[in-house]
This record gives sequence, C-alpha cells and structure tokens, in this order.
Amino acid sequence: MSQTNNIQQNSAQIIALQEEAKQLLEKLIACPSFSKEEDKTADLIQAYLLHKKVKTERIKNNIWAVNTHYDEVKPTLLLNSHHDTVKANKGFTIDPFVPIEKEDKLFGLGSNDAGGCLVSLIATFLYYYDRADLPFNIILVASAEEEISGVDGIELVLPSLPKIDFGIVGEPTLLEMAIAERGLLVLDVVASGKSGHAAREEGESALYKILPDIEWFKSYEFEKISDLLGKVKMTVTVIETENKQHNVVPSTCKIVVDVRVNELYTFEEILETIGKHVKSSVIPRSLRMRSTGIALDHKLIQAGLALGKGYYGSVTTSDKALMPFPTLKMGPGDSARSHTADEFIFVREIEEGIQTYIQLIDKMISL
Repeated sequence: MSQTNNIQQNSAQIIALQEEAKQLLEKLIACPSFSKEEDKTADLIQAYLLHKKVKTERIKNNIWAVNTHYDEVKPTLLLNSHHDTVKANKGFTIDPFVPIEKEDKLFGLGSNDAGGCLVSLIATFLYYYDRADLPFNIILVASAEEEISGVDGIELVLPSLPKIDFGIVGEPTLLEMAIAERGLLVLDVVASGKSGHAAREEGESALYKILPDIEWFKSYEFEKISDLLGKVKMTVTVIETENKQHNVVPSTCKIVVDVRVNELYTFEEILETIGKHVKSSVIPRSLRMRSTGIALDHKLIQAGLALGKGYYGSVTTSDKALMPFPTLKMGPGDSARSHTADEFIFVREIEEGIQTYIQLIDKMISL
C-alpha cells in the first residue's frame, strides 16, 4: 500500500473513531454512574469494546483490555480515565442525564469530567489495538471511583495488570500537559472540652479551644514553593460539634482540613509541622494521594514538547496519585467546567483529543 493510501486509510479510521466516540459519550451521559454505582456504564463500555472484537477483563466496575500483540519483553503504556461522576450540581437547568448537542457543545453530567477524555482514550486504544509493529504494549483501563478516591477503582486494578512502565491519565487539561500534581491530605482535627449549660458558667467549650488552630491553618505558610505546583495550601472546609441544641457547651469540636501538598514535601513532613503547632488531635484520613511528577526528559513529555504542547503543574488531584510509575495527565475539556451546572464539552475537543493522543503516541514511536 502506498504512503498516500495509508494516510487516507488512517484518516478515514480516525474520522470513524471520532464519530463513534461522540456516540459512546452520549450513551454514557444517559446512564447515571455516581461513584460506587458505575455498574451500568461499566456494562456499556465492556459491551462496546466486545462489539469492536476487543477481549476485555473486568474487576468490579473497572474494565480493562490489552492490545492484540502484547509482548511481555516490551515496555507497557497505560491509557486510563474514569467513568464515574459526582452528583449533579443543584444549579443544573437541564436534565443532567439527557445528552444535548447545541452550538458544538455536548451537554450532560460527566461530559467534561471525564467522559470526553475516556472516549478519546478508548478511540486511541482501538486505533492501535491490532498494530503489530508497536515498540511498546498498550493497556486501556476505564476505572471507577475516581471522584471519591475510592479503593475499588484504579488501585484495585493495578495489581492484576501486567507491569506498567508509564501512563497517560485522561483528565480535562485543554490538551496541555500536566506533568506534576499536588498531593491531597484530608485531616480530621478534633478539640476536646467539657460540656455544660450555656446559661451558666459551666463547661469548657471545645469550639473556642479549636479557634486558634483554625487561625493557624489559615495563616501558616510552608517555606518551600514549587515552580510547578506553587505553595502548600491548607483550607478549613468543615466545622461541627456534637450538639443538636443551642443551650449546651460543646465538649468536642471537629474541623476538616483540606491540604494540597507540592512535590517538595512528604506527607510525613507536613504532619510533623502541623503537630508542632496545633493543640488539637490531628488524624489523616489517608496517606495514599501523594504528589506526583514526571521528568521533562521522559520520552512521553519530549513527544508532547515536539508537538508544541505546553506543560504545567496541576492543583487538582486525580488517580495519577495512585500510580507508582511516571504518568502524564492530559485530556480534552477544561478542568474549570468540572463539577459545574450544565456541564459540557465541545464536540471538537473530543475530535482534537483523539487526534492529539494519536499524534503523541506516533511522535513517541518516532523519537
């Protein structure tokens, strides 16, 4: 086959995959898939891949597949995005589960985060699925529970996969390269006092005792500032006592603190500093979602730079944090639209996402 015919055939294949990707996303939007309730979208994705004659595996609500000519001697590239969504924002003015295409926008819950990325990666996987000349294997994982950092998502699947050497995580980044990502620490901070009647000089208010700690979390700044991820950011997001009535001095008061950690600190260092300054008890909910980065000289990043892509550090956390190998976060859509009312993605962004992923992999092959 001549080079011209080969290019034309590839172009026709990409156009067909782009149209199928949009149709698949419409079906995913129409199928509610809140975290831990993704069974129906898992069924849908698996059925679509089986229809394309792709052998699939399933662990709970996670679907994965390996390219036809898998060779354990070769390195392996992971293509991953998630099919769970948050609950619909109360500001939705349209039915979040009815896909509506208008003015090049496809509206619906999960369209931007991260349906557009997922269907683009599925299309990319299908494009390379039967290629026998790849210098690396490709594994696709459509995972669950990303929105809640759940243990039955990508973390459950990874031990069952062949060894992964590097990966692309599909999240909306306007198709720029997020090469680093802040880690996430969620802290339960509890102050203890003594209950009493609010009308008398009784008790010791735990709420008042925790106020200096709240002020410390608000004002303290860690010294090390990352060029990519900026400073460590601590935000008090919840405050509560055990009281259900107005006339009782609270004996306990709990706050929740959201801590976004740059790559210059370990979680242990952050917790040690907090422990030196905060009088209340501090209990981290998890130490799993650590900050991550991929080196600029990695072949995957060099391929993106060769395509003219920019890079940055992402302040949001994704399943990238759970992957013990170099990963690039990149995908169609805009993170600013995630979790918003009347969520949408531009149809052209899906088309560009598929083209960009294919160009990125092709460029990586040629380097």
